[in-house]
Amino acid sequence: QVQLVESGGGLVQPGGSLRLSCAPSGSIFSINNMAWYRQAPGEQRELVASITSSGRPNYADSVRDRFTISRDNARNTVYLQMNSLKPEDTAVYYCNALIQREKWGTIRGYWGQGTQVTVSS
Repeated sequence: QVQLVESGGGLVQPGGSLRLSCAPSGSIFSINNMAWYRQAPGEQRELVASITSSGRPNYADSVRDRFTISRDNARNTVYLQMNSLKPEDTAVYYCNALIQREKWGTIRGYWGQGTQVTVSS
């Protein structure tokens, strides 16, 4: 059984920074795209940033120039560096990854359990 394990959320003041991490537990063959989503109370889940297996990033307009997504393929880990945080960034952040568990297996999407990010003074 593969699970995505997230860490790094918490409470931070406006203008502060946080770094989220996410990696799969269990044995896998490969990971394709990885991404971070977020969901604020009463809102739909939205894409924050994604990154391809070759490292090409994509960002939502609301976080461009403030957030940086990166990955360490040797550790199967994706990161989200969040700078200049604003109260409107408050949400539960979810990791998503397209994983191939075995060499001849299918690729499917997995979600993490979510980590709370609260930006407040």
